Amino acid sequence: MTAMELVRPALAHLASYRAALERGWSPDNIRGEAATREQLAEIARDSRAFVDRMIDREAKGPPIELLDGTIVRRIPGYTLWMWDGEFCGSINFRWQPGTSELPAHVLGHIGYAVVPWKRRLGYGTRALASMLVEARREGLGHVEITADEDNAASHKIILNNGGVLAGRFVKPAALGGKPSLRYRIDLF
Repeated sequence: MTAMELVRPALAHLASYRAALERGWSPDNIRGEAATREQLAEIARDSRAFVDRMIDREAKGPPIELLDGTIVRRIPGYTLWMWDGEFCGSINFRWQPGTSELPAHVLGHIGYAVVPWKRRLGYGTRALASMLVEARREGLGHVEITADEDNAASHKIILNNGGVLAGRFVKPAALGGKPSLRYRIDLF
């Protein structure tokens, strides 16, 4: 098994992250290429600010614009990078303090994306296991994770971490409009 760890986004790792973006990877499975272009522009404009905004535990960042133009409030969250000597993916965690519930515009507590050339190495499964430890530290009783109905690899990652299918739904148009599955992982 290849060694992989979660690291806090840092300037020391940014060149490898940028290279993944330039190869066509996107950290955003809804906005895809548009998100990739935006991030490359942000990195070019102010790389330190880009890295610093990956950790926003107090939700001090600006509101978020959804695909349909709706503006929604930001909730606390942060992103960590999967690292095995080079960037291999990202995982993020978002929550509302004091509750396991999420606002309607947030489909799940945890999202992740592994670069295509590092898939099938178990990185997504290990990254999710590590992030569940973080979610427990925040006092959440459970997390919800969603995956598009046709994303068998993500379903496997979630199931390998104790996920139980909680239901099927269609994402709102503002969040992609695709048929999806919602999983729940109890933390205690």
